[in-house]
Amino acid sequence: MNALSQTVHKTVRSIRLPPWKVLIVDDEPEVHAVTRLVLGDMQFAGRSLQFLNAHSAAQAETLLREHSDIAVILLDVVMESDRAGLDLVRTVRERLNNHFVRIVLRTGEPGQAPEQHVIANYDINDYREKTELTAQKLTTTMYAALRGYRDMRTVEANRRGLERVINASTYIFSHELSEHFADEVLQQLTTLFEGRHNALYCCLTADDATGNRHLPVNAAAGEYQYLVGRNAEEYLPAQIVASVRTALSNRHHVFAADHYVLCLSDQRSGQTLIYVGETGTAGEPINRLIEVLSTNISIAYENLHLNRELFDSQLEMIYLLAGAAETRSTETANHVQRVGLLTELLGKMYGLDEKTTTALRLASPLHDIGKIGIPDAILNKQDEHTPEEAAIMRTHAELGSALLSRSRRPLLRLAAEIASSHHENWDGSGYPRGLTAEKIPISGRITMLADVFDALGSSRCYKQPWDSDQIRTYLIEQSGRKFEPRLVELLIDNWERVQAVRTQLPD
Repeated sequence: MNALSQTVHKTVRSIRLPPWKVLIVDDEPEVHAVTRLVLGDMQFAGRSLQFLNAHSAAQAETLLREHSDIAVILLDVVMESDRAGLDLVRTVRERLNNHFVRIVLRTGEPGQAPEQHVIANYDINDYREKTELTAQKLTTTMYAALRGYRDMRTVEANRRGLERVINASTYIFSHELSEHFADEVLQQLTTLFEGRHNALYCCLTADDATGNRHLPVNAAAGEYQYLVGRNAEEYLPAQIVASVRTALSNRHHVFAADHYVLCLSDQRSGQTLIYVGETGTAGEPINRLIEVLSTNISIAYENLHLNRELFDSQLEMIYLLAGAAETRSTETANHVQRVGLLTELLGKMYGLDEKTTTALRLASPLHDIGKIGIPDAILNKQDEHTPEEAAIMRTHAELGSALLSRSRRPLLRLAAEIASSHHENWDGSGYPRGLTAEKIPISGRITMLADVFDALGSSRCYKQPWDSDQIRTYLIEQSGRKFEPRLVELLIDNWERVQAVRTQLPD
């Protein structure tokens, strides 16, 4: 076993639950000493006790502010004043808003604080006279107090855990980008444990998900972060590796006493996501929360790929329709895909958000869909159009817009906007409505520049492709006339990037 593997195993073995914090508040030093003597070796639920000492209510308040996880207060009534202890109870419950800590009131002067009055009017959990607190009774009282504190914390943890599960599930279900899905799930699993969690995930392909091959760590949190890029099998404890193999073999989640393995498989993508996390000795409540979240993750993962499959089908149909329109005019189908990529690129340069630029990429290929309504003799005429033919040719913008605007889908309505505006010129000399400057939708302005840039570099029935210098010169000449000046400037400044799109998808 190498040094790094030993470190991981040592980290796993060193996980210990912290001790219960007990605050002793009494102005008599002997009371502190006796209490520590009687309870010093006590353990509850596998956890020892850690004692904090205060000799006045003021000191106790300071410690309570510093330690929000104090489980039990053994509190004297009479200290710097006859009501110091009772006033501290009010402070704890009302000013510090701490309703979890168990308060055991101990008094040597019961006449100063009658039991019935105190129990009725103060939020305490036990009342004891010091003379009756034998070693056995003190131990019994402490067990009862710790049990109450633990149970209240468990209920609160489950409530907060369920809230985090709901929030995490909502976030995961709203996630649309499959390439980030695995990372986001890991983040939400970590959030479930309020960031105090060792976890990792491995993304296996169809080839490596079935055999006893290594488990590459793609991302990790907590103590596992330095395992990214390494083989999980070489560093994880044997019992966790065994659980991973069981999960892979059975295609099912595994929940052990101190760890879990979530197995998410999708036959469509050929991917299997394996999440491994430690839960210490958190036990059944945390495991059930993880199980609820894992069920939602599995559903979200399946839905993600179903949505992606539907989306890809719709996108393929868009390209087929756009390609059909271009083919009628003897142009290549790759032209419409390049226009999509160019509009996305120009949109990002222009400062549009990712959602908008993605929509531009998907909608702009349909900019010339109206050409399906133009007669072949006009559409593919090699000579110059007559005025009558030019008028018919120009109707393709309105035809495309009318066709696409019938849809209620936002993407197709954007395509309709592009179809109707991608021949509008910046100076108002375009068609069909003669719009000027910023009255032209930004989608149309960007698509026009992308379309013309790509068309100039392509072969058409009426021309040969232009070289790079000719295209650059033409775009600069038409800046402020045909095109928005800022867009032309952005394209020229990023010339190599836009040229690379043609290289990726040549005619």
